[in-house]
Amino acid sequence: MFNAFQGAFALLAHQDQALLGIVWVSLQVSLTALLIGALIGLPLGAILAVEEFKGKKFVVVLLNTLMGVPTVIVGVLVYLLLSRSGPLGTLGWLFTVPGMIVAQILLTTPLIAALSRQILEDAWRIHRDSFLALKLPYSSTLKWLSWDCRFSLTIALLAGLARAISEVGAVMIVGGNIDHSTRTMTTAIALETSKGDLPLALALGIILMGAVLLANLLTFMVRQIAERRYA
Repeated sequence: MFNAFQGAFALLAHQDQALLGIVWVSLQVSLTALLIGALIGLPLGAILAVEEFKGKKFVVVLLNTLMGVPTVIVGVLVYLLLSRSGPLGTLGWLFTVPGMIVAQILLTTPLIAALSRQILEDAWRIHRDSFLALKLPYSSTLKWLSWDCRFSLTIALLAGLARAISEVGAVMIVGGNIDHSTRTMTTAIALETSKGDLPLALALGIILMGAVLLANLLTFMVRQIAERRYA
């Protein structure tokens, strides 16, 4: 165990190129999926928070259900979509970084949408009468409501990032865990552990834990700022 940790810290200290390549793929996939997931999920959550329409409860339940869908199921569905005989097979995205991004978008978007809906809906109940009295345009209402909840919405985004960067099942299926191409930190940890290359697995684990710790630290800081703001 001591030798494994010693080897892991040596890889980190020497900035091993294979290690850095895996980290880069992970960040590229997770951050891109988070950005697109936020662009879809935040407006969707805002609309569900403010609007009343037939079938809204069903959409809310569906979003909450999608938050807990096992990642391997998402991976299989995306695999079928991107396979050569699938409807999106002509894109050639199977076993590529874009394919993994698609899988992670499907994981992060429901989470961000569901959390942002709850956050904005709670704020809407408080400020609804004020916004209606001002007779603001619909777009302005959503903008100012989102701005008022910006700290809480940041927590939803950080939760989406944590979901994306720690995911293994879907990207393993869709990406294929190809060396120097689609290997991420989580899939590499699983592979290297099974191969017995514990130093590399531990080094990636340290970086992954650091990223998750940083996300949680940012969440805590944002929550503290929000609590002081509304105190």
